[in-house]
Amino acid sequence: MSKQDLPIIAKTFGSAAEIGAESWDLCAGEQNPFVKYSFFDALERSGSATALTGWHPQHIGLIGEGDTINAIMPAYIKSHSQGEYVFDHAWADAYARAGGNYYPKLQISVPFTPASAPKLLLNPSAPKQLLHALPDAAASATIQLGCSSAHATFLSKAELEIFKSNGWLERNDQQFHWTNHEYASFDHFLESLTSRKRKAIRKERREALASGIEVVWKTGSDITEEDWDVFFEFYQDTGARKWGSPYLNRTFFSMIGQNMADRVLLMFAKDGERTIAGALNFIGKDTLFGRYWGCNTHVPFLHFELCYYQAIDFAIEHKLKRVEAGAQGGHKLARGYEPVTTYSAHYIAHPAFREAIEDYLVNERAHVALDQTEMSKYTPFKKQT
Repeated sequence: MSKQDLPIIAKTFGSAAEIGAESWDLCAGEQNPFVKYSFFDALERSGSATALTGWHPQHIGLIGEGDTINAIMPAYIKSHSQGEYVFDHAWADAYARAGGNYYPKLQISVPFTPASAPKLLLNPSAPKQLLHALPDAAASATIQLGCSSAHATFLSKAELEIFKSNGWLERNDQQFHWTNHEYASFDHFLESLTSRKRKAIRKERREALASGIEVVWKTGSDITEEDWDVFFEFYQDTGARKWGSPYLNRTFFSMIGQNMADRVLLMFAKDGERTIAGALNFIGKDTLFGRYWGCNTHVPFLHFELCYYQAIDFAIEHKLKRVEAGAQGGHKLARGYEPVTTYSAHYIAHPAFREAIEDYLVNERAHVALDQTEMSKYTPFKKQT
């Protein structure tokens, strides 16, 4: 059966709640915490991702017999390009200089989340060909909603190929991820590094905790509202310095604490009774995702300890395959995090603008590939003979 043979009814939904937890999670599966219903519901019902903040939910669903939700694509109408981490500000400027309105655009993503997460969510009982119908439905919605373009970010390679087969343009970028090669301990991991890098990491870990600082892990029912109060202070400080104003509000953190605490890992650095730093991670089936960090006391190397080395410790202890430590950050390279390619796909409605973007992306992809090749030469691992 081809996708043309499938009876497809596409519909947009103004919130995750309109789809409902049961139907959403049946399509989302258990692999990735960022596509769970609870995560989207917290973003939207807390007021963090709404039309008022420039994230107007327009989730695309494919409807089958008996109003069954066969497939979902999380999507938002955007009036700006904040909180996406795949930067298209130059595209918006060029579109405006040509006399067009780049906004609104359709953003297919998890708001404020630069992490790999599926965007083509399929009901296990639905035919796999429906995955190919979702990009077509998004392209149609782009026109119907009066958007200039649609952008699906942080895709898997397999999802990218589906979008490309539907005529979308490929864009590449780079992040740094740590891979667990069945390490038995952090020291076992260090044995895979060159002597100089191994000594440097041990020195950083010693100095970060030299004054008796203790690191505490909290997950599940151990996380309290008081913990969220403490962490939110750190998040606000870091968010204000990075983005001008934090994207997420305090209610969001309470909601994920109530509804998906088993997928949350809070790491706190404590100096006696005083909590001086915190890091928020999300636990996937085989991946630990680092998201936010903050501190109220400067301690050399504490950021590296809490966000990178403790994450590796947790992944090894829980036999997770990788750690994704968030967007950008070439400094992760020296700490065992290797460069990997990230993927996005783009539908540009205007033919001439599409042609210009396509030419730009050819050059950009070549630059990203070259940069990754060069970065790979400087990993801290011992050279294999």
